Amino acid sequence: MTTKQDKAAMQINPVEILQTLIRFDTTNPPGNEAACVGYIRDLLTEAGIESTLLAKDPNRPNLIARLPGEGKAPPILMYGHVDVVTTKNQPWRHPPFEGNLIDGYVWGRGALDMKGGVAMMVSAFLRASLEGLRPPGDIILAVVSDEEVGGDYGAKFLVQEHPELFKGVKYAIGEFGGFTLQVGTKRFYPIMISEKQICSIKATVRGPGGHGSMPVRGGAMSRLANMLKTLDETDLPVHVTPPARMMVEAMASALGGAQGLILGQLTNPLFTNSILKTLGERGRIFYPLFHNTVSPTILHGGNKINVIPSEVSLELDGRMLPGFKPEQMLAELRVVLGNDVQLDVTEYDPGPAEPDMSLFDTLAVILKEADPDGVPIPLLLSGVTDGRFFSQLGIQTYGYLPMTLPEDFNFASVIHAADERVPAAAIEFGAQAIFKALGRFGG
Repeated sequence: MTTKQDKAAMQINPVEILQTLIRFDTTNPPGNEAACVGYIRDLLTEAGIESTLLAKDPNRPNLIARLPGEGKAPPILMYGHVDVVTTKNQPWRHPPFEGNLIDGYVWGRGALDMKGGVAMMVSAFLRASLEGLRPPGDIILAVVSDEEVGGDYGAKFLVQEHPELFKGVKYAIGEFGGFTLQVGTKRFYPIMISEKQICSIKATVRGPGGHGSMPVRGGAMSRLANMLKTLDETDLPVHVTPPARMMVEAMASALGGAQGLILGQLTNPLFTNSILKTLGERGRIFYPLFHNTVSPTILHGGNKINVIPSEVSLELDGRMLPGFKPEQMLAELRVVLGNDVQLDVTEYDPGPAEPDMSLFDTLAVILKEADPDGVPIPLLLSGVTDGRFFSQLGIQTYGYLPMTLPEDFNFASVIHAADERVPAAAIEFGAQAIFKALGRFGG
């Protein structure tokens, strides 16, 4: 017979929650997150916690729940998304939507990004309720849809249509950070404090067109080739932002010696690019933290085999450093590409220029308690998260999904890729760390 205590233990088991979440196919597009969000709502209901569903589309709801605190601190927000990217044309060793536990790993799409994080948060939230935790301030849990395709049905919708739900919130726990990163003999725990900004750009080149049987020289296609070659061979200027400086200085200090000295030179613009080359493959991780970047991703050219197009366009996935504006990105590109290329910003999601570090030490101490040999450091994320939307309400997001990962496990190679998986022990570690944070965030 299952006792009430046994049932409560199953409810808050983050590994079992993760396995169930993975079994909902929430590939975005189209998302269809309703059943997955409904499962989380049922868990909360069984624990006696009320929740609200808010949706722009009934098939794509967002869940909001709240645990009352003592009123000694502002509310804290925990949020995460349950949509995932496609598995199409990926050769998986184990089915991506079965959530199998094999050799200590939970396998499946979303295990890392970010149903694993949602499982940690939901587990910690349920545990706080079941154990009668009286946090310094209210705890708000938001489970959202549509992060992987822009947030229009998720965080963006909530911020624009229901900002009152987050009144008074100063800090949030979201993705992505707190995982182990081995550098030399040191084990770091990067906590995300800032992220880059989306600045998508359309680059258009023009030239003489005509009949395909009459080749032209210097046409739009040729100019496109030259543009791609230039982008491939040219770095945009180095910039050392406050978040990147904090991150590198913390790592250099912990490493010490020659290794620390070399790494520390990343914050000297005169040496940044040469140090990045010295770092080899690891330099790829640091490169986007010191440059505005563009990656060519989509081509639009001719539409008939026997017509030489007079206009070709290229979509660039642009990512700007914190504090920069689109006109600055365009100015840097024009120096590289010249004035013959037409540049138009097609999407821009602003983010905060400088982070609020007030909660960082509290989160770092929790990790030090769990792993005395670990070194928590600030992290500037080269990607973007839903944090860019909540920042519009003055909310500082900390990417804090703590995970102890084996040294030979390269999580970056399996996020959004085949064989996404996560150690079950890492999910348990993260749920425990987040639970502790919920009791201390007002300190």
